Amino acid sequence: MGEGAAPPDPGADGPRYVAIITDGNGRWAKQRGLSAIRGHEAGADVVKARLRDAVGFGIRELTVYSFSTENWSRSSAEVSGLMRMFGRRIDAETPELKAEGVRMRFIGRRSAPVPPRLIEKMRWAEAETAENDRITLFVAFNYGGRAEIIDAARRFTGGDEADFRRHLYAPDMHDPDLIIRTSGEQRISNFLTWQSAYSEFVFRDELWPDFSREAFAESLAEYASRQRRFGGR
Repeated sequence: MGEGAAPPDPGADGPRYVAIITDGNGRWAKQRGLSAIRGHEAGADVVKARLRDAVGFGIRELTVYSFSTENWSRSSAEVSGLMRMFGRRIDAETPELKAEGVRMRFIGRRSAPVPPRLIEKMRWAEAETAENDRITLFVAFNYGGRAEIIDAARRFTGGDEADFRRHLYAPDMHDPDLIIRTSGEQRISNFLTWQSAYSEFVFRDELWPDFSREAFAESLAEYASRQRRFGGR
């Protein structure tokens, strides 16, 4: 797309429920000789920018993969830096999101090794924004798709899929119409394993901090060009 060109309009057929695997923060930082945390900070800035774009594109729910159950295997310095960053971001951005009509929800395990103070901040952000209905931002934190299914299965006492769904981390979250993954990787990495059964996928080459409004719009337009059959013909 040429510089300054308008992004394509995803149109009325665009998705309403979108999830993003925000991959590539570390590689983006490494390419620039920066610390991994600087890459995560840049990625968090892009989440906020694309959230605002999502409102304009008519998206009702945006889910972002911020920290997986597998990410604890990273270096202690990176993990501790991420925990501090998440805490600072929640404190600073919750009032902004509240004023902009964004409802915040966190999905994932709320237990050790997540710091108790961070769990308190997540609960506070959810309570502060609970009445908002412009868009819902689901943040997958200490999240794994298999862990979610295991945790739901432990509480499940029988019934059908709807009954099982009630035990997921966010039973009210819609199955995503579209899942976008950045950085050129083509896998779901244990993300929304239950919910993604019939999602469409778009894989982008940009590292997450480089994922622009134009790239977002192109992803939505690609979705709109497809025909979803849900197993039918």
